[in-house]
Amino acid sequence: MGIYLSSPKTEKASDDGENERLRYGLSSMQGWRATMEDAHAAYPNLDSSTSFFGVYDGHGGKAVAKFCAKYLHQQVLKHESYIADLGTSLQKAFLRMDEMMRGQRGWRELAILGDKIDKASGVLEGLIWSPRGGEVKRGEFSNHADDWSSEEGPHSSFDGPNCGSTACVAIIRDNKLVVANAGDSRCVLSRKGQAYNLSKDHKPELEVERDRILKAGGFIQVGRINGTLNLTRAIGDAEFKQNKHLPAEKQIVTANPDINTVELCDDDEFLVLACDGIWDCMSSQQLVDYVRAQLKEETKLSVVCERVFDRCVAPTAGGEGCDNMTMILIQFKRPVDSNASVSG
Repeated sequence: MGIYLSSPKTEKASDDGENERLRYGLSSMQGWRATMEDAHAAYPNLDSSTSFFGVYDGHGGKAVAKFCAKYLHQQVLKHESYIADLGTSLQKAFLRMDEMMRGQRGWRELAILGDKIDKASGVLEGLIWSPRGGEVKRGEFSNHADDWSSEEGPHSSFDGPNCGSTACVAIIRDNKLVVANAGDSRCVLSRKGQAYNLSKDHKPELEVERDRILKAGGFIQVGRINGTLNLTRAIGDAEFKQNKHLPAEKQIVTANPDINTVELCDDDEFLVLACDGIWDCMSSQQLVDYVRAQLKEETKLSVVCERVFDRCVAPTAGGEGCDNMTMILIQFKRPVDSNASVSG
């Protein structure tokens, strides 16, 4: 079938929701790509005071993006730092994804999520290769003994998937916004109409990224890691994480996220999380301007996301506007402390 379809799939999967603090709308569209490899998560009530939103842009397959959409928020919630330090719980959850995707259990989950085996056979394999008693991983998740049990099986030595995914996550708790990002999906805040990037795109041309890649034994060729991958942080991509002498944070590719914490204020209007299928076509400020104009006439936030896709999708295959597209638009209902500053 090739990388592109003969005509774009412009059907959109959309959703809207709200609580007392915010409203959100989201949408995703396959577009020109032969497969849909994006995933997302929206939990406006992760707990009574916390909302969680994430976009996951897969590459080489959809399994890792779907794995993150299914499990990353759970790991944030389970971590011992969740109440006191959201940044730490987010960072640990990103790195935990790679750990969970190894071994027989990781292989089986990814096979089901990637449609390599159907759910029925996955369940059957789970019965044959049942978890070993008492082999639950402990340590930092010691309060959750059933967190992620080990399994025996033909894939027990599985190092993790060679496909991968970006992860860009925003958590809102009271008037605090915490953003964690690995990869080139992006989170942008509109404050009084000004776009503030709350994440940075992890690309090989960034000095801090290039230094880590070279020190870990990798190289950059035509703007790509080892001539293949055009982003420098991702969940998955196990082939770039095989240096046994280095911690996860210092591998050629790392899932270690940048964390940015912002105090929300009266001037904050909305937040956008989107994959690079959008940012390849519009700058952060262009998108903020477009969304602000749309919000003057459209109250359903998912419709605004859908209109962004229609504006971005290319008329012919090839180049910008041909990627999968996913976007979450979050509008703040009740502004808070107006003396805060933003670093972006």
